[in-house]
Amino acid sequence: MQFQQLAYFVAVARTRHFTRAAELSRVAQPSLSKQIRSLEKELGAPLFSRARGNITLTPAGEALLPLAQRILTDLETARREVAELAGVRRGRVRLGATPSLCAGLLADVLADFHTRYPGIELNVEESGSRDLIRDLGRGELDLALIILPLQSSDPDLSTTPILRENLVVASPTARPSPNGRASIRITELRDRPLVMFRRGYDVREATLRACRAAGFEPELAVEGGEMDAVLRFVEAGLGLAVVPSMVLKSRPGLRGTPLARPRLLRTVALARRKDVDPSHSADAFRRHLNAYLLEMSPQELGPDLEVLISDPEAGGREKDGA
Repeated sequence: MQFQQLAYFVAVARTRHFTRAAELSRVAQPSLSKQIRSLEKELGAPLFSRARGNITLTPAGEALLPLAQRILTDLETARREVAELAGVRRGRVRLGATPSLCAGLLADVLADFHTRYPGIELNVEESGSRDLIRDLGRGELDLALIILPLQSSDPDLSTTPILRENLVVASPTARPSPNGRASIRITELRDRPLVMFRRGYDVREATLRACRAAGFEPELAVEGGEMDAVLRFVEAGLGLAVVPSMVLKSRPGLRGTPLARPRLLRTVALARRKDVDPSHSADAFRRHLNAYLLEMSPQELGPDLEVLISDPEAGGREKDGA
C-alpha cells in the first residue's frame, strides 16, 4: 500500500468522480484508475461501487476512508515537522474561522502574523462552526476558530475558549436609533423587520432562540445573506440585524445598540485535534493569536469584548500526565 494510492482513493471518495479526482490530483485518469485497482487488489475488496456511472463507497471503502485521511494528515504533519526542524523557515497553517471572525478580528491577527512569519503560508477556510469541526475531524484543517457550544461529541477534539463577545443590534447611523435609548430589549424586536443570516450561521440560531424564548417569531425582511450582505442590507435600511459587535468596528455607517439583560453572548474558542500533534507553524499561530489578544488595550476591546485567556501558551500541547 502506497501513500499516493491512499491520496487517489481519498480524492475519488470526496469527488465521487474519477476524472475530477484525477484533475485535482494532477494525474492522468487512467493512471489514477490503475492505482485504485491495485489498492483494491491488495486489500482484497472493492472500494467503490460503479453502478450506472454513479460512484459510491462500498462498506470496505467506508471503513478505509477515515483511516486513509488520518494517515495522509499524519504524513503531511511529518513532512512539515521535518522541514521545520531542518531549519526551513517556511510552513503552512490551515485555519478555519466563522465569517464574523473573518470580517472582524482575524484580518488584523493574520496581517500581524504574516509580518512576523512571512515564510508561513496561510490557508483560511470561512464557514460555520459545524462545517469547520467536520473539516478539522477530517484532517483538512490544523486549527479552527469556532463558536461554543459545540454540536459535536468527538472526544479527540480540544477547544480553548479565548474570547467572549456581546451580540448587538445593528442599525444605520443615518437613521434614528431603534428605540432612542442606550440599550434595547429583545422583546422590542417584535414586529420590527430583521435582516437574517443564512442557515449555518451561529448568530442566526442564537437570534432565533432568543426571540422564541421571548415569545415571538421574528419578522424577516431579508433572509439568507452572508455577513457582508447582511451589513449592507442594514445600512440600506432594509431592517435591523443582531450581529457580533466586532464586525461593526470598520462600518461607520452602522451603530451597534447593546441588548439589555439578559444579554446575548457568544464564546469564541480555538479548536484542534488532541490526537494529532500540531505543526510548529500551527503552534506558532496559536501562540501569536493568544499574545495578540492579551496585548489588546481596554480601548481596543471596548465594552463588548472580554479576553478569556491569561497565558500565551493556552490551548497548547497537553503534557504527559496532565
